[in-house]
Amino acid sequence: MKPLQNLKILDLTRVLAGPFCTMILSDLGAEVVKVEVPGTGDDARSFGPFKNGQSLYFLSINREKKSISLNLKSEKGKQLFCSLIKEFDVVVENFRPGTMEKLGLGYEDLKQHNPKIIYAASSGYGHTGPSSTKASYDILAQAMGGIMSITGWPNTPPTRVGMSLGDITASLYLAIGILAALQYRNNTGLGQKVDIAMLDCQVSILENAITRYQVDGTLPEPLGNRHPTIAPFQAFKASDCYFVIGCGNDSLWKKLCCAIERHDLLERQEFTTNALRTQHLSELISELDKTICTKTADEWVKIIDAAGIPCGPINTIDKVMNDSQVLARNMVVEVDDKKVGKIKIAGNPIKMSTLVDKIDRLPAPEIGEHNVEVLSSLLGLSVKEIEQLKTDGVL
Repeated sequence: MKPLQNLKILDLTRVLAGPFCTMILSDLGAEVVKVEVPGTGDDARSFGPFKNGQSLYFLSINREKKSISLNLKSEKGKQLFCSLIKEFDVVVENFRPGTMEKLGLGYEDLKQHNPKIIYAASSGYGHTGPSSTKASYDILAQAMGGIMSITGWPNTPPTRVGMSLGDITASLYLAIGILAALQYRNNTGLGQKVDIAMLDCQVSILENAITRYQVDGTLPEPLGNRHPTIAPFQAFKASDCYFVIGCGNDSLWKKLCCAIERHDLLERQEFTTNALRTQHLSELISELDKTICTKTADEWVKIIDAAGIPCGPINTIDKVMNDSQVLARNMVVEVDDKKVGKIKIAGNPIKMSTLVDKIDRLPAPEIGEHNVEVLSSLLGLSVKEIEQLKTDGVL
């Protein structure tokens, strides 16, 4: 039995900051039913890359979900939705705040139909505050949340993190919020609203940037690939390419000096503690570079790793997909889609002793593929009634 087996989620989300959350819950056993706009569906269906007309973007985060099509602007569509709410544990949406309320389907409306419902909302700025109703995207969350101000290299334009950090972080917090709300319901019998803002989530992962600013009033700035308060803790250029070394304490520093046969660095007073190494970083890196440039990255990784010091290559995506540790952890799985054939996607990083970690996944659904299955089994509608709803533009 999967951890979230028998949990039923009605998923109105689209693109990424929502579908990624419900994907996580699906991997843990929840039944996820996407509610899509008839004809067009989730916006991500039109996002590349494409293969044989199928969006691999959409496939990668919507595999194993079910789909029903429902026009929530029609009165009959709203009535069907409210009926479905009674059969589900969680409803998830990532519309701009106020959208669901205008439809008469906000939390206060839906809890009248199901007081135990968990209403989980993800948005750019949250459901309260002066910016609540503004539109947002991942890049705005990264910009306004401070992440872009500390990413990249000194004296270069602001840099966006190379994946959708704003969306993904919000999805993770949304999943945590849903699970917490379910535990609260288990204890009290009460549902509730979970309100997650992309901006809030970016602020929460600033790590020590907020506290560093308060020490002396100096604004944290981009530092390239190094750590602001630990040294050496960055990428180094070997004779062929870059690799990473992380010395998180003074003991590891001593081991590194021995491993690379630079015992002389142990005698340097300015390198004896982490604080001093960070203070004298330029001199430290200059000395290390003299040695590290003499061997290849693979050679150094073998030497330094054998000494028990954290280090590793900077893998390109093809190497990630073929990394022995990644494969051993089943982090590359396969989807067999009827349009594109077999495609590899990321697996589930949550490993649990009670959760069988499959090597494959079911494909993503077509728009409304499960209309008959869902509406007949949950609402008792006949095939004829469902066909009439489709004719009427409700499905």
